[in-house]
Formats: sequence, C-alpha cells, structure tokens
Amino acid sequence: MAEPQRLVITGATGFIGAAVLAELARIRDEAPPGARRLLLRAVGRTAPRVAGLADEWRHADLSDPGSLRGSCEGADVLLHLASWIGSDERECAAVNIGGTGTLMAEAGEAGVRRIVHLSTTAVYGRGPHRGIAVDGVVPTPESPASRTRLAGEALALAAGAVVLRPGLVIGPGDRMVVPGLEQILTSTGALWDGGKTLVSVVAVRDLARLIARVALVDDPAGGTVWHASHPVPVRTAELVEAFTERGVLPRVDRDLSVAECLERMAASGCRVRPSQFKLVSQDHWYDSAAVWDAAGCPPGRGPLECLDEAVAWYREYVGRV
Repeated sequence: MAEPQRLVITGATGFIGAAVLAELARIRDEAPPGARRLLLRAVGRTAPRVAGLADEWRHADLSDPGSLRGSCEGADVLLHLASWIGSDERECAAVNIGGTGTLMAEAGEAGVRRIVHLSTTAVYGRGPHRGIAVDGVVPTPESPASRTRLAGEALALAAGAVVLRPGLVIGPGDRMVVPGLEQILTSTGALWDGGKTLVSVVAVRDLARLIARVALVDDPAGGTVWHASHPVPVRTAELVEAFTERGVLPRVDRDLSVAECLERMAASGCRVRPSQFKLVSQDHWYDSAAVWDAAGCPPGRGPLECLDEAVAWYREYVGRV
C-alpha cells in the first residue's frame, strides 16, 4: 500500500481553516478502498468543534518561532491558513510575517513538495476595483493586517507556494462580513447609493473545496497568486436582500449617499470603520475564474445559493453582538 499523504494545516480552528479541515476530513473518510490515505496534522491550538477531525494536533503559536520547530516533519503538503487580523502592527507582523517566514523555512527543511498560502484581496487597498486580474493594480494595503499579509505573501511565494486571495467570505463562522453589514444597516437605517456596488464574494464551503483541491493536485503551479472568490460578483443590494429575507439583517426602506451613511455611522458610534465600509460601498471585484479552471474545481452556483446553511449561525451570532 502506498505511503499516506501527510498534510499540515495551520489555522484549523479559524473560520476558513476549520471549513478546510472539515473538507479534507470528508475526503479522507470517504476515500474508496485502495486509495492513498490522507493524514491530517493540525498545527496550533485545538478547539472542541474540530478537535476530532485531524489525525494529529501539534500545539504551536505562530508568534513563537520555537514552537513551530518540526511542525512540517514528514509532510507532503502545507496549508498555511492562519493569520492575525488585529489592528496592532507588531502583533500582525509577528504572526503574518515572522510566523510565515518560520513556517516556510520549516517546510523547506522538511522537503514539503506543495504549499498553499491563504491571503486576501484586502492587500490591494482602496478601490474602486472592477474586474481586475491578479495585480491588475499595484497592491497598496492600508491596514496593519493587510500590510503584513502582503509581506507574508512574498515569503510564501519565495518558498514556492500557491497564494490564494479571496474577497469577502461568508458562511457559518463569519464574524466580519454579515455582522458588519448588520451594524451598518442598524446605524444608518438605509442602503447606500441604491446598493449597486459589485463585490467579490465566496461561500466558505466553496472556498474550502477549492483550497482542498489545490492542496491535493499539482495545478495551479506553485510560486503564483490567484484570486479565489466566486467568478460572478454580487451586488450589495442582492446580498443585503438575501439576508433580510432570512431574518438575519434588518429591513431598511430608504436610500442614502455614502457620505450620509458615513455621517450616521459616526454619530451612532458604529464600530465599522470607514475603510471597512468602503469594501461594500465601492466596487471591489476581482477576476476569479482562472483558479477554479486551473484546479479543475467547479465554483458552484454562487454564494447566495449557500445561505440557508448559514442562517442559524448568523441569527445566533448577530443576536449576541
């Protein structure tokens, strides 16, 4: 029998990482007899909801280089899905640059043949962006998280990684996109500019399928960057209405300009920053078709077709925030 294929996963308790771990565990458990086995090693902290999905857990902290020693030993594939998205530059740098650099060195020493590195389209910075190809505009990240993630990309690319940049990711576990929309709508009581903004969105389930596929096949080639949203962008009005119909977002009956919405957000103490609001009030969509074709992974019907499975999560989480 062939040796098992060993995969190392960081960020396996996070929003996207947990979905990827679940997808890889499904592939492992549903493999036909005689197929090459998958062994999944999660590197980081455990969490009850995913603890049983990995074959092995290794406690580590990306801000502590010593804890990563030997993390990739014997591995064939590394999926680096962890990042720090706070507002402190030093904390972001410690994880997104320092941790990534250490992990890439570990992968090199271990002879890992395939690396997948998760990044974000936020590295492009301020829009509007309309259907751009990879690096169709010069990345000009504005936040500590996106600046350090762009720097981390460079380290991953130098190690031969496939770098994936999704846009807005929605689904069970999302604590940013839809909860942020709820805060905006509650503070403004309005949609902005008719909701005509186009944004790149991907359901976490579909993104997990893509990441798992890229990890297990040889295409796309390493040392490359790819946009990883659903190929068809979504209008914010459609996104808001889909969640409003399901009782997740409040219904609004007026339309205001972006400037008026920003004034209302400031007056109400809304926690969504103006820079974050721009992600849904300006066009931010990216040509994302190529990676699905290269990986041989159908993108699915679109993120708005996957909402029913996320409704319970959002109702509970939004109600707590």
